[in-house]
Amino acid sequence: MSQTPSPTVSVNQPVISAEATHAALQAAVAHARELGIAINVAITDSGGVLAGFLRMPGAFLHSVEIAIDKAYTSASFGFPTAAWKDILAGDDTLRAGLAERPRLVIFGGGLPILAGGARIGGIGVSGGSAEQDEACARAGLRAIGLA
Repeated sequence: MSQTPSPTVSVNQPVISAEATHAALQAAVAHARELGIAINVAITDSGGVLAGFLRMPGAFLHSVEIAIDKAYTSASFGFPTAAWKDILAGDDTLRAGLAERPRLVIFGGGLPILAGGARIGGIGVSGGSAEQDEACARAGLRAIGLA
């Protein structure tokens, strides 16, 4: 009788480091200052768990959860939240169904964090326009050499 091989019990999953998280958060806030806006910025690890968060004084309170959810959405799907506009174009059923999903953000300001071909997290910014939010998120990624 042949034995069935044992299933793999665990896998390594790369995640963003605490140091990189801190640097990216600081850079996003610095870019927001340059733009003259107050933001909330969040970073999740590759599993969507919050790794870091900063709120600038005066940033909108409702934007706290929006920033976190933008990071979560980008980490979970692996593409910018702004891409949902094109994905949902012409698909009313999908658009209606996704609108009911908690934590899914379908407007700009969230970017996946990719390193060495692996998704290691997501960054989400909320407080400015979608374009300003994404620019702040990109500044965060540039600070850690990933943009």
